[in-house]
Amino acid sequence: MRHSGAAATRHEVPVISVAGGGVTHEQLIGHIAKGLLVMEKIPTLFERDERFHVVDRPRAECAWVFDGAGVGTEKLDGTNVRLTVRSGQVVRVEKRRNPTKAQKQQGIVDGWYVETDQGSAEDKWILAAAGNTDVAGWPDGEHACEALGPRIQGNPLALDEHRCLPFNLQAPTVPDVPRSYRELQDFLATLDSSFSPGHLAEGIVFHHPDGRRAKIKRKDFPRPPAA
Repeated sequence: MRHSGAAATRHEVPVISVAGGGVTHEQLIGHIAKGLLVMEKIPTLFERDERFHVVDRPRAECAWVFDGAGVGTEKLDGTNVRLTVRSGQVVRVEKRRNPTKAQKQQGIVDGWYVETDQGSAEDKWILAAAGNTDVAGWPDGEHACEALGPRIQGNPLALDEHRCLPFNLQAPTVPDVPRSYRELQDFLATLDSSFSPGHLAEGIVFHHPDGRRAKIKRKDFPRPPAA
């Protein structure tokens, strides 16, 4: 994938490589697949303050991360979509729909996928991303992806084209991810994206072998005080 140039940063993320990470690629993909069976909102590692910044207080449901379980992958800042593939061709493109406030009050908390519309301006760039994605080598089935590109989510990675990256086939693993508040804050401040070197990664998603997930984003942390 092409990208705009920028200065190099300290950390680099290897794509697919899990050397030194304690799991095989097949195990990692298994962890991700289990987590995708239920489209639940991924919890953030830490509690938040009144300004919506995280504070150094781990969330109870994420305790497994601080116990050292799971493996980290790069979190991508795009739009969640699902591509259905048959014989190396995309035959269906869906997008994520989150419950409305009224639905949440009725106890509906998890999202679901809905059809895209070729005639909808809202879906134009999602469909462009799907059309630019080479799925010739993908197995038949439904593949949850992140749609990225110049007209999606502000294009924080400065990509030159729209593309879908499948969670279950391409796992940008991040070895040796720290697990404490301060270390994570420092780590994410310089973590280079594997998909656009020279641009900062959005964050980390931790994957437990049983399918549980937890996330942390660089922008979740408060900005350090000016020197």
